[in-house]
Amino acid sequence: MYFPSTVEPSLIAEDLGVWAPIDHQRVISLLTIGLGVLYHREKTISLEPLPETMLDEGKASQVPDLSLRDNQAFQTPIIIEVCHTNGLKGDLHKLIRLIDEDIYGIREGFIYDYRTFQWLRYRFGDGGLTTESSFSEILQLDLNQFLV
Repeated sequence: MYFPSTVEPSLIAEDLGVWAPIDHQRVISLLTIGLGVLYHREKTISLEPLPETMLDEGKASQVPDLSLRDNQAFQTPIIIEVCHTNGLKGDLHKLIRLIDEDIYGIREGFIYDYRTFQWLRYRFGDGGLTTESSFSEILQLDLNQFLV
């Protein structure tokens, strides 16, 4: 088993912990199923949906609720975070930081608040400004279709 030589305190405190209320997990499940059918069966998208997957397999790293992985390029162009209203600010900060740092090749990120049914989208180069949208420019799909 691989043990990273260093672990950031923020990873220990929150990001590696488990946050799994039923409604939260249900949204992740519905998105994974919907996108999984498109990837595995219909082969209409090229990114594999992977729930709760580390962004960097070589060391302790962030774990988005859902990653859409390009297995040929070894990149994760899209991540999705599911939250409730109280967690929105923290998840938004994490999402923007992950995209703007440009370490993992993330180009588009979404946050879904399962209490308000609100989607926010943030893209690389958006300068910290989110858009109220569930439409993925990369996939050319409305992600909300899997939740209705």
